[in-house]
Amino acid sequence: MNQAEDIRNAVEVLRKGGVILYPTDTVWGIGCDATNAEAVAKVYRIKQRDDSKAMICLVDSDARLQRYVREVPAVAWDIFDMALKPTTIILDGAVNLAPNLIAEDGSVAMRITRETFSKELCFRFQKALVSTSANVSGQPAAANYCDIAPEIVQAVDYVCHSRRQEHKPHTPSSIIKLGLGGEVSIIRK
Repeated sequence: MNQAEDIRNAVEVLRKGGVILYPTDTVWGIGCDATNAEAVAKVYRIKQRDDSKAMICLVDSDARLQRYVREVPAVAWDIFDMALKPTTIILDGAVNLAPNLIAEDGSVAMRITRETFSKELCFRFQKALVSTSANVSGQPAAANYCDIAPEIVQAVDYVCHSRRQEHKPHTPSSIIKLGLGGEVSIIRK
């Protein structure tokens, strides 16, 4: 199966409210439509994660990011532009997302992917994707497909074929929180 077919299949599952396993710009992710509360709830169940712990959303572009945050501060654009590795920014004023994806304080963790597969997947889907590591909460993140526990693979509706054979070191993204007063906090380096 080529990458275009793989993405078409994944998008079809996402549009029906399904959950997928897919390679990202960091580690392998569990993903779903970030606007679909039922799909988001299923991801929390698969991860055995408390739904008070927020998950990351992945988008393909600056324009798409702006659909999900009331106002993106200028410093966020600077951070995205200067980051040397994939960087997630927690932004205030989340909108147009599943309510169970938005943190109690109204914030959401967003990342713009530049990696070929996940960027094209987000572009073709035309919405934000949940992007949480493909593991049970508290277990190590799955850097490569071979690291994903069988129960996670069996719990999703579609497993992408692209990059399954890859064996490379991958690490989770950096996470930065921007406060209302412009303060910057590094959550994960």
